[in-house]
Amino acid sequence: MIDEEGQQAGVVTVEKAREMASQRGLDLLLVTDSTVPPVCKLVNYGQFKYQQQKKDKQNKKNTKSQVTKEVKMGPKISSNDFQIKLNRGIEFLQKGYKVKLSINFRGREIMHMELGRVLLDKYIKGIQEIGASAADVAAAGKSLVVILSPK
Repeated sequence: MIDEEGQQAGVVTVEKAREMASQRGLDLLLVTDSTVPPVCKLVNYGQFKYQQQKKDKQNKKNTKSQVTKEVKMGPKISSNDFQIKLNRGIEFLQKGYKVKLSINFRGREIMHMELGRVLLDKYIKGIQEIGASAADVAAAGKSLVVILSPK
């Protein structure tokens, strides 16, 4: 058995442990029953649950799942719009997100894929200090796609 300060109280019977818990106004918590003898602890159960929830929340906060943000453009984008898309991508990369950059072609624009590649190269050069492309440019249907990851 482990007491409320975390010190070992030794091996005691269940009745004795329950009596000690009720005298101190605490609860008897079974830590593990796979060992011989089983390990129990004297705790305030409400406070124990609160601390566990707090730990779980902190662990969940610290483990950052990889989020991918998408930036979409067309091959005939104006320079101002391009700059806005570039700034948005830089923001995402600074926050630690991956960025999926896609250039969508409509109608006859698909005949001029080289314009899209030039636009992608310009975008990658614009963010090269903060991020880099994780893979080569891929043609997916009527669009060019590249994944950018933060450095």
